[in-house]
Amino acid sequence: MLNLSQSYAYSTCVRTTAFNVLITSMMHFHGTGRIFRKHAKCLVVCHSPLRIMRPDDANIVGNVHGGTILKMIEEAGCIIGTRHCNTQPGDRCAAQLARVERTDFLYPMFIGEVAHVSAEITYASKHSVEVQVHVMSENILTGATKMTNRAALWYVPFSLKNVDNVTEVPPIKYASLEQEEEGKKRYEAQKMERLETKERNGELLMPVSAPDRTTKEPYTVGFSQSSLIHLVGPSDCTLHGFVHGGVTMKLMDEVAGIVAARHCKTNIVTASVDAINFHRKIMKGCVVTVSGRATFASNKSMEIEVFVDADPLIEAEKGKYRAVTAFFTYISLDKQGKPLPIPSMKLEGDEEQRRFEDGKMRYLQNKAKRLADKERQQ
Repeated sequence: MLNLSQSYAYSTCVRTTAFNVLITSMMHFHGTGRIFRKHAKCLVVCHSPLRIMRPDDANIVGNVHGGTILKMIEEAGCIIGTRHCNTQPGDRCAAQLARVERTDFLYPMFIGEVAHVSAEITYASKHSVEVQVHVMSENILTGATKMTNRAALWYVPFSLKNVDNVTEVPPIKYASLEQEEEGKKRYEAQKMERLETKERNGELLMPVSAPDRTTKEPYTVGFSQSSLIHLVGPSDCTLHGFVHGGVTMKLMDEVAGIVAARHCKTNIVTASVDAINFHRKIMKGCVVTVSGRATFASNKSMEIEVFVDADPLIEAEKGKYRAVTAFFTYISLDKQGKPLPIPSMKLEGDEEQRRFEDGKMRYLQNKAKRLADKERQQ
């Protein structure tokens, strides 16, 4: 099994005297990062710089944005995926994010805490790798640590010479036959779900308009639905000139957060993200429209459906297309960080009712899975 773990290196990019003090104290405890490379079937360890959470990483109440954490998760996965896929002779390649499984936000992270991100490759098919990522937060004043996030991501390696060519993935060594079989089951399940999701969305574009909120009733889907537009620049892109998966996920989380805040009118935080499917690549120079709408609300959480549509600015003849889809789940908190009930949704029409029932089914399935996982751990 291949591992990428974070070392005790530090970042000196700070903006306030307080953070300079924190960074200076870290220098006494953290060493320089190192990278160890071995054969593809052996252990590969990468030590990377830690990341201290700054004010521009957080919302107005000091919680680190879920999108910021998602971006860190994706970067860790991309590093280990790309490194592993280049451990054999042949075309050099870069790992491109294809799918993110359900991502859990177990605890919030705050300004001044240090993020430790670790990742390991847990399964490799002929043309894809599964990467498991964990995020820990550290209070460097008290030394207290806690796991804040865990996620599973799937990457596909694309050749640097021909961006349409998918290269083969080097095999990995499993601890047991059972471990390999479990990984194969996860691979087949995500492959089937990706195909089903793509077929369900097709190429039909259903943009979420920005309504006149003076004419929409609060707690309706139309009142809270939101969109943002972003021009893809070089800093957003990979070596191939495609948008980083982490950049896309951060934009999606921002839109979903706006929808949740407009509905709840309170502080909201990301609780989880259901599978994010990357149907098509987004190239540099595209204009992306990220749209979100509420689909379901229970007493404790609400689900937001998010679409990313890409529109080539220069090659306009290629037309607009749907690139990414996902469901985000949010909870509402009071000023002391305690959960608040979610206002009930006011549904309008059969289509909104259908989406609500579908969301309720996902909610119950996820709830049953959490309970089953909890029982297994006990």
